[in-house]
Parts: sequence; structure tokens; C-alpha cells
Amino acid sequence: MAKDVEAGTGEYTTKDYTDPPPAPLVDLEEITKWSLYRAVIAEFVATMLFLYVTVATVIGYKHQSDLTVNPTDAACSGVGILGIAWAFGGMIFILVYCTAGISGGHINPAVTFGLFVARKVSLIRALLYIVAQCLGAICGVGLVKGFQSAYYVRYGGGANELSSGYSHGTGLAAEIIGTFVLVYTVFSATDPKRNARDSHVPVLAPLPIGFAVFMVHLATIPITGTGINPARSLGAAVIYNKDKAWDDHWIFWVGPFVGAGIAALYHQFVLRASAAKAMGSSYRN
Repeated sequence: MAKDVEAGTGEYTTKDYTDPPPAPLVDLEEITKWSLYRAVIAEFVATMLFLYVTVATVIGYKHQSDLTVNPTDAACSGVGILGIAWAFGGMIFILVYCTAGISGGHINPAVTFGLFVARKVSLIRALLYIVAQCLGAICGVGLVKGFQSAYYVRYGGGANELSSGYSHGTGLAAEIIGTFVLVYTVFSATDPKRNARDSHVPVLAPLPIGFAVFMVHLATIPITGTGINPARSLGAAVIYNKDKAWDDHWIFWVGPFVGAGIAALYHQFVLRASAAKAMGSSYRN
């Protein structure tokens, strides 16, 4: 049971809440359940839609703001960086809302990894999710190239690249911090203790997650084009397949996974004091 102070009385009231048990590291029984494969399909489709809409937005903006296409008003054409950030954040909001009840709405290998570190998902589920997300991302970007073949390669394919003037350390730090913000928000928005206390929180969970993606894009688009999602970076790199897209690709895997791991440990062992609970500390009883 969780204990909370009743407002204005200074007395403790007991809430009907217990922490869910950690997911098993390897759950072989899970493989036999249709719910697992349904969730994997949902992650594939959601990531495909995410990449299609967002990369198409990036390509469309670059075309509209191209001086050779629109020499008189290129600077004011298209959605701009703000619009690109809204596209990424808005699609995450929509897709998390649609898939949260089926797969949890990860749509990002870094999110899946963070939840695995926190023992929220099993190793088997985590691996299948990551494979589905990567394949979905490749298919999503492939659709963009198929529908906008005239512009896709010309405008960089939506691939993540370290911008000139920034060091590898700066790019890596941007990806670590950006992913930390996202995964920290995911844990906070889906915290079962908060859900038990405030019944409206589960309905609103996709909103702060989408806003986190939006805000991180505003901060890091000028540095790395904003990865914070290894599947997004991989999908664009595979379909674009130019040297520049692969040169610094490691940043968009190492950074997000490190940031996600730190966020998971921070939430579980600092904010939620799971280590103390595991040791049966007397002050938590």
C-alpha cells in the first residue's frame, strides 16, 4: 500500500495501490500469446506511420524553402523548424494515444530499452519491439521515397546528420539529454502510482510525451536534426544510404540508449526508490 498525506490534515491515508511486479527477464510463455504479436504489429505500423508523416514533412519543408524553387519568398515558405517539431511531437501524441492500450505505444527503441532496464517489459518483448520498430521505420521512409522520389535524395532523405561546427561530443550529449527528457517524461506520465492517485492521468499520458518530443526537437534540430529514436535514424539512413548519413550514425544509437538507461535508473532508484523497496527498508513501510 502507498501512503499519502491528506491535504490540510497532516494525516496519512492509505491508497489502494501496490507496485506491479517486475517483468521477468525471459518469459517463454509470452511467446505463445497472440497479444505479444498483436503488440509487435502495432509497433511496426505505428513506427511506419510516424516516419512517413515526419520525414515527408521534412522533405516538403526543404522543397518549399529551396531558393532555386522559390527565390522570392523561400525564407518564409513551408512549415519551418517549428512545424517540423510539431509534426514529430504531434505524431507521437496521436500514435501513443492509439497504441498505448495494445503495445504500450513505445514507437522508439530507446523507450523500449528504458522500460526494459526498469523491468517493465521482458527481454523477448523488448527485442521483438525493437526489430518491429526498425523495420517499420525503414518501410515508412521507403514510402516517402516512393511517393516523393523527385525530391527525396535531393533534400537529404530526412537523414540525421551532425551539423557542421558541432563536435561529436556535442552531438552525443544532445542525443543523451534529449532522450533523457523523453524517457523521463514517459516514466512520469505512465507511473502506476500516479495513475492510482489521479484517474485522469492515463488519458492525458500521450500529451506530455508528445510535448517532450516537440520541445527536444526545438532544441536539437540545429545540432543533429534530432534523433532521440534509433529506429527513426536507422530508417532514414538505410533508405537514403549516403556516406554522410552513416558517418555519425553511431551517435544516434549510443546517445539515445545511454539517455534512456539513465532516465530509467533515475526514475526507478531515485524518484521511486525501488532499491530501497527491494531491500525492504524500514522507512518505506
